[in-house]
Amino acid sequence: MDPTIPALGTSQTPINGREETPCYKLTLILTVLTCIISLVGLTGNAVVLWLLGFRMNRNAVSTYILNLAAADFLFLSGHVIRLPLRLINIPHTIRRFLICVMTVLYLTGLSMLSAISTERCLSVLWPIWYHYRRPTHLSAVVCVLLWALSLLRSILEWMFCDFPFSGADSVGCEALDFITIVWLFFLCVVLCVSSLILLVRILCGFRKMPLTRLYVTILLTVLVFLLCGLPLGILRALNYIIYRDLEVLCYHVYGVCTFLSSLNSSANPIIYFFVGSFRQRQNRQNLKQVLQKALQDTPEVDEGGRRFPEETLELSGSRSRQ
Repeated sequence: MDPTIPALGTSQTPINGREETPCYKLTLILTVLTCIISLVGLTGNAVVLWLLGFRMNRNAVSTYILNLAAADFLFLSGHVIRLPLRLINIPHTIRRFLICVMTVLYLTGLSMLSAISTERCLSVLWPIWYHYRRPTHLSAVVCVLLWALSLLRSILEWMFCDFPFSGADSVGCEALDFITIVWLFFLCVVLCVSSLILLVRILCGFRKMPLTRLYVTILLTVLVFLLCGLPLGILRALNYIIYRDLEVLCYHVYGVCTFLSSLNSSANPIIYFFVGSFRQRQNRQNLKQVLQKALQDTPEVDEGGRRFPEETLELSGSRSRQ
């Protein structure tokens, strides 16, 4: 079920007596680039984890950002561990285990991003409920639930698919593949619809919302995921449907999608710090202040300290003690 199986693990045999082939060189280049990007992303996500986990008060949004950074950090760690192993022959069990872990982390990251966008959408569509009726610890409960569902999916794959001692139940494995595809499709639809609603409310409508830094951060993160993170999910879904018929045709496509997925997880901290530092006249700002700015859910002010003359919605920026 993994299109990378015949690639570097078994296809390194020289062709016509040559030690290297163009395919091997391309694979090596993609592997090196992905590892470099992953190492950069590990540093950025580690900084975000440190700041949100130990240096800042968390609110509803920052709780999701913290869990998204954790999923991205572990996902990139999986890249750093797995990609060098693809250059050598490793046991099928180890390869399958790493693929299973990476799938769990990919789905968890997508789930966190969908939860962020959905909660922002709810705060816009039903602001009174969001401010006064929303459960205090909803974000923490949702994060725990999403991690638990991803872990459950991993355990079921271990039980029903082709791991040793699992029995390789083909019916159960096919059912799990179908559930994974539906889950992936549902998350993508939720993410796209909620993000589109936010964009429409910002740009159009009778009562337009102000473009706060938080919304810029969310929309940029969603855009980068759709461009860089989603192709890997689509290819995995096709792989679940077509199985091994796809591996020969799409191996190099898979390598590019893997590179793009590492770029997606590495870009999130860059987005946070870019949005937080954009148009800031203060010369010296530490990373904590920059990250706080990126998650700021209040309108920008002019030089006199007044809000820009747009009708605003007061959202969850004041919920800093959740």
